[in-house]
Amino acid sequence: MKIQRALISVSDKTGIVEFAKELAAAGIEILSTGGTAKSLQAAGVATVEVSRFTGSPEILDGRVKSLHPKIHGGLLYLRGNPEHEEQAKAHGIQPIDLVVVNLYPFEATIAKDGVTLAEAIEQIDIGGPSMIRSASKNYQSVCVVTDPTDYPLVLEDMHKEGGGTGLKLRERLAIKAFATTSAYDAAIADFLNREQETCASFRMDLPLEMRLRYGENPHQQAELYGDFGSYFDKLHGKELSYNNILDISAAANLIAEFSKPTVAILKHTNPCGVGSAPDLREAWEMAFSTDKQAPFGGIIVCNLPITLALAKAISEIFSEVIIAPDFDSDARSLLQKKKNLRLMRMLKPAPQNRRDVRGVVGGLLVQDSDSADVPELEHRVVSSRPPTKDEIEAMEFGWKVVKHVKSNAIVYAAKNRTLGIGAGQMSRVDSSRIAVWKAHEAGLSLKGSAVCSDAFFPFPDGLVAAAEAGATAAIQPGGSVRDPDVIKAADERRVAMVFTGTRHFRH
Repeated sequence: MKIQRALISVSDKTGIVEFAKELAAAGIEILSTGGTAKSLQAAGVATVEVSRFTGSPEILDGRVKSLHPKIHGGLLYLRGNPEHEEQAKAHGIQPIDLVVVNLYPFEATIAKDGVTLAEAIEQIDIGGPSMIRSASKNYQSVCVVTDPTDYPLVLEDMHKEGGGTGLKLRERLAIKAFATTSAYDAAIADFLNREQETCASFRMDLPLEMRLRYGENPHQQAELYGDFGSYFDKLHGKELSYNNILDISAAANLIAEFSKPTVAILKHTNPCGVGSAPDLREAWEMAFSTDKQAPFGGIIVCNLPITLALAKAISEIFSEVIIAPDFDSDARSLLQKKKNLRLMRMLKPAPQNRRDVRGVVGGLLVQDSDSADVPELEHRVVSSRPPTKDEIEAMEFGWKVVKHVKSNAIVYAAKNRTLGIGAGQMSRVDSSRIAVWKAHEAGLSLKGSAVCSDAFFPFPDGLVAAAEAGATAAIQPGGSVRDPDVIKAADERRVAMVFTGTRHFRH
């Protein structure tokens, strides 16, 4: 059956004018609402406003405009069913064969800083999901399109089918539409759970992005869901593994902490070294010299495009993945000679306000991501000696890194680089010993460094060991019952210390 009538109502107007023009050229009557109708009419597309089609005006500030029997009857009645055909005729219901709808930008709205509950509620779409579901339920006769990237598919199918659409396409688009409304409702429920603190339920409904060869180990099956591809574009190399994706995500989160030109190297999601400098080549040397053994087979991430000079330096070691906002053409040509190296272009920064989800026995753990900023350290000094400017900068730098190191975490830092990193030990003192040993192995002096701890020192011994290693400043959350003892140990050794009041455990 040829498409006679289409209803278009979109929030995302990408490509809609061009699509509507093609429909109009095929002799299809176009119904539309509000801003969409205005956009189409301004582009010269003949449009019948829904209020005129139904004979019922928009009311309640536009909250009610498409909720009408002539709309939903036109979508839902079964073509060829004598009783339905008779009732449709009796009530003046005309068929609507194509629905093009995408929803109010609820998720984009709640992602904004300072959004209020009232603002969020106004972005809860009612008419859109209702039309999508009506059309999807009747996909045997009605085609529903919720994604602008599907417009070319519909036009191509119409050309093949003589002005209509094939059942196979309608069925596929209906499934996609139900997934869209399901994810939309889940986002609303999740937001209201957090906003109202009811925590009644948690749901996730993400599209399959790719099936992976295997998970962390070859005997484990794995898939990637969501929109990972909207953040990263693979320019070169073999397919990504489960572990690659974890590392890429960790690298993106770490590099998002820095505004100055910075290079970071990670292994098993832990930073091996981080450096900041006016020139990325110099920043690389700082990061790499922190630990020249661990980076083999690791992940390299930069917050500026990679130049040929930097590419030459980093190509001297084997890396699994290199991530950057872009690659100069000659740098890319050089790096692409390594067939097993994956080059990832970072399309946009990692989102800072998101929900982190982890599977546990019998359920899921859900929390806000750790996006706490570095506080103003000058106002948080607890030692008798205040830190110098260089010590403040070293503490700030190390504090950005230590939150990305697995607990127990210790980082020794200068004002623009890491000097030693200890991760994932059962004892905080052991993490500090590893960091000191790493620095010694790399030939780096810890004299005048800042020691950064993701959680409080439970005893003075950790602070004492850091001072003996050469640290002259310490940054930690504080909060231990033995804080006075730790402060006393710092004062006895002339160590400047600040308490951030924020812990950065990373299990």
